[in-house]
Amino acid sequence: MALQPVSVTQLTQYIKLLLDRDEILSQVCVRGELSNYKAHSSGHQYFTLKDEGAVISCVMFRSDAMRMRFRPESGMKVILYGRVSLFPKSGQYQIYVTAMQPDGVGALAVAFEQLKTRLHEEGLFDAAHKKPLPSYPRRIALVTSPTGAAVRDMIRILGRRWPMAEVLVCPVRVQGEGAAQEIATMLSYVDKYQLADVIITGRGGGSLEDLWAFNEECVARAIWQCQTPVISAVGHEPDVTISDFVADLRAATPSNAAELAVPDGDALQGFLRQLKLRMEQAESQRINHLRQRLERLAKSRVMTRPEAYLQQQELHLEMLRQRLEHAGQVTLQNNTQRFRQAAAKLDALSPLKVLGRGYAMATLDEQVVRSVEQLSPGETIAVSFSDGTAQCRVETLQRRKQRGKKADV
Repeated sequence: MALQPVSVTQLTQYIKLLLDRDEILSQVCVRGELSNYKAHSSGHQYFTLKDEGAVISCVMFRSDAMRMRFRPESGMKVILYGRVSLFPKSGQYQIYVTAMQPDGVGALAVAFEQLKTRLHEEGLFDAAHKKPLPSYPRRIALVTSPTGAAVRDMIRILGRRWPMAEVLVCPVRVQGEGAAQEIATMLSYVDKYQLADVIITGRGGGSLEDLWAFNEECVARAIWQCQTPVISAVGHEPDVTISDFVADLRAATPSNAAELAVPDGDALQGFLRQLKLRMEQAESQRINHLRQRLERLAKSRVMTRPEAYLQQQELHLEMLRQRLEHAGQVTLQNNTQRFRQAAAKLDALSPLKVLGRGYAMATLDEQVVRSVEQLSPGETIAVSFSDGTAQCRVETLQRRKQRGKKADV
């Protein structure tokens, strides 16, 4: 019997119909390793699942992917839930994934480690961003559930330790769908309008799922962006959340957060009393020291016999006057001696002394004539003597003999 040909589309649709009607393939659970993972801008996720012997294509639509707590990565061991069907355009069968969880580790634990690693790499945990708490806060904001033991314990401890501070309860949900966004919004609101000097956010103990709102990225970024110091107080001491790493200070419990946020008023009063006592003792010692000094001064000679003090100062002044007078005389004598010696040297070098011994000095145009080379016959020169000057006319010039030769006239 001859077979009737069918189109590719018809054959593909038939195969797809067979796969969709199969009860086993309509709901499968498959374990394998993610490969070629890609998150599309539309929100859909495409990847392959493989083991040692086979590979199968997978797709997870945006509506299903939004419910995942963790971020899939290539190489991750996972367990998938979904159905097997065929994509007609490619003719390739694939798993349409509706849920995914890490193999061997809970999804929340994986999501926690992934977000912790990513925020740490971004620097949200750096100590350089940690702000110090105010020493004496005037207003404290509690971003937490308005009901429950945690908020009551914090209010009680704050009122006991630091009653002068105002406590502002900022009610939010701390568990369930949308709780993380409420916490983040309230943190930003309190910080933006500067409603408090310090913020405490947290809740009482519970399971990892109960505390998960404080592991959400929106809460972590809201804490990091706050200019107001934030204390994270989530669960019990062993519980650790992402908000603990980002906050300026981590408290083991909400009660511990209240203790860290404010000083102990009773201890501070005791310290002030001790300080007052020390100040009184120091002032008393200072007064006693001044009194003793005053008594010593009152008994001193200058106070009992002021004229003796003046006489002593007068003797000292007379001694200084005599020393000054003597020093002046010595200085004058030394200067006089030096002046006489300098005058004698100057007199010995005076040209008048030379002229007084019969010598004369000739000048031409007020310049001293030192050689006959400066003169010419017929010139008039001035000849100075010790008692006056004579104007002379040069008639002839005669040079002195040199080396046994007669000079020219």
